[in-house]
Amino acid sequence: MARVKIEMPERFAFSTELPVRITDINYGRHLGNDAVLAFAHEARVRFLGAHGFSEADVDGVGMIMLDAVVVYKSQAFHGEALVVEVAAADLGPCGCDFLYRLTEKQSGREIARVKTGLAFFDYAKNRIAKMPDRFRSAMGGAA
Repeated sequence: MARVKIEMPERFAFSTELPVRITDINYGRHLGNDAVLAFAHEARVRFLGAHGFSEADVDGVGMIMLDAVVVYKSQAFHGEALVVEVAAADLGPCGCDFLYRLTEKQSGREIARVKTGLAFFDYAKNRIAKMPDRFRSAMGGAA
């Protein structure tokens, strides 16, 4: 069976710590797939906030998710602390990818790799928008 692979960057621009709550656990008694995407979402919101942006307002436009991929590396359990690292990649004219690596804080065990594709979106006009120059500059891309 062919498997999806997500290449991770050498360096992540941001990291945050999140606890695995009992509500993040599924019937298999480990971190649920829905919770992995929620961890990525929370980390992305914190990453954007650290740059003075929000998903609803990046210099007048919002962001909309186009796709998401999760590759599991190991299980995570209730009570563990996860470090979620975030990096922006593949900056295009109207969007980019966000890459996330989730690791268990104490052991360093890799839990999952996630990629989300996001586009800039003008909600007032209901259409894709150009990436704001200030966002591109903050992510290390040429304006």
